[in-house]
Amino acid sequence: MSNGNDTTLILGATGKTGRRIAARLRLRGTPVRAASRSSRTRFDWSDPRSWDAALRGIAAVYVVAPSVPGPVHEFVARAEAAGVRRLVLLSGHGADTWGDSTFGLDMRSAEDAVRGSALEWTVLRPSNFAQNFDEDVFHAPLVAGELALPAGAVPEPFIDVEDVADAAATVLTEPGRHAGRVYELTGPRALTFGEAVELIARASGRPLTYRQISPAEYAATLVGEGLSEDDAHHVAEMFVMMERGLIAATTDDLATLLGRAPRTFEDYVVRAAAAGAWGR
Repeated sequence: MSNGNDTTLILGATGKTGRRIAARLRLRGTPVRAASRSSRTRFDWSDPRSWDAALRGIAAVYVVAPSVPGPVHEFVARAEAAGVRRLVLLSGHGADTWGDSTFGLDMRSAEDAVRGSALEWTVLRPSNFAQNFDEDVFHAPLVAGELALPAGAVPEPFIDVEDVADAAATVLTEPGRHAGRVYELTGPRALTFGEAVELIARASGRPLTYRQISPAEYAATLVGEGLSEDDAHHVAEMFVMMERGLIAATTDDLATLLGRAPRTFEDYVVRAAAAGAWGR
């Protein structure tokens, strides 16, 4: 049943995609309820008591899956009961090709929950964000001068998170047009991590290097930096899966959705370097 409201709930509202989507929706005049563990509207996947208040009076929800499989199924049931009409889920590029990989079980569980619901749903499956190099796990090693990862010659079609936010804002503000659609979102071309670091080095004017290491070495490094062994293994497993080459290809889905080509990695690098992301 419709709740007669046009408010959109943004989960993970302080994260890389959430905060960008919220700003875009506000500019378009769409009422937004920003929710996270630290927002005025509190939302915690590990505390289902926080869900109902966040869902009250909501028409559409932007869902970022929790790090463990399972909770999205109950969340979807509560969203249906609350009168939510639409769900837009952030998943991962080529999720249905990951096979027996232990990576992404959380995202695949969330997809099952959303796609099996009675609500209007859309799934966005972006490749790795370019912004991981300046806003996330790859940033500190680059500032120190070397990025060491278990990635070799298989390229990755990095996508600018600004494009992901544009795609999500478009889907969230166009009811009915994207129902039952899965969009595989990539950048315009695939780069190896070595090539990506070389572009960052050139734009920043710093002597940055890339070194390939084993998944086990990378997991040990992450544990040394404070991650749990389970989380470290999960991240390392992503690279094992990527090396199979199943998600290295680019797609035209972003251009189909937005009517324009995706931003290039070079465009991202120029913006981030100009902002001093890797030092001057």
